Amino acid sequence: MDDRTKLIVLNNPNNPTSKVIDENIVREIVQIAEDHGVRILSDEVYADISFVKVKSVLDMSSNHIVVRSFSKTFAMTGWRIGYVIADRELIDKIIKLNQITLTNIPVFIQEAALKALELRERIISRIRREYLERAELACKILSDTKLKFSKPEAPFYVFPKCDGLDSEKFAFELLDKGVAIAPGTAFGDYKEFFRISLTAPEEDFERGLRIIAEAFK
Repeated sequence: MDDRTKLIVLNNPNNPTSKVIDENIVREIVQIAEDHGVRILSDEVYADISFVKVKSVLDMSSNHIVVRSFSKTFAMTGWRIGYVIADRELIDKIIKLNQITLTNIPVFIQEAALKALELRERIISRIRREYLERAELACKILSDTKLKFSKPEAPFYVFPKCDGLDSEKFAFELLDKGVAIAPGTAFGDYKEFFRISLTAPEEDFERGLRIIAEAFK
C-alpha cells in the first residue's frame, strides 16, 4: 500500500476458499484504510449464508462500500441482480453508469427479488443448513485422502491442495469421468489447488466427491 492506492478490495467470505476473515483482521484493515484516506470495497455476497459470523466493514465505518448479491443468498444465480451499499454521492454515480450500460433489471426478476426479501429468513436458514450438511459430508469423504484442506466457513466451496498436482490436467481428467471442478489456476498462482463446488444436484453430489477422493487415496 502506497500513495497510489485508491481502493482496497476484500472478498469476505472468500471464493474459492470459503473462509471468513477474522473480525480483528477486518478491524485492522479498516483502520489502515481510514488512516490513509482510502476506501474499502467489500464483496460480501456469501455473508448472509455463512456458517460463522461475518463482520462487515460497515459495522466499523460508514465510509466504505459493500456489495451483496441475490445470486448467492437466495440461489438466484444467473438472474444477475444484487445491490451496493455506499454513500449517496457514490450511489448517484453508480445509478448513472447503470442507466447507460445495463439500463434496468427485467421486472419479473425485480418481483422475484422482492419476494425473496419477504421470505428472507426462511430461505437463508434452509440454504445455510443444506450447505453446512454438504460441507460436512465433503470434509468427511476427503479426510480419508492425501488432500490438504480447511473446513469451509461459508458456502459453496472446498479448496483442497495436493502437493505436486497439476490441477488443470486433473480437471480435464475428471471431465472424462463426468465430474467438473475448477483448477486453482483460475484464481491465481494455485496450480496445486482445485475448487470443488457443493452446488451439484444432491443425487450427483456424493458420487462426484467419491470419484475425486478415489484419485487421491
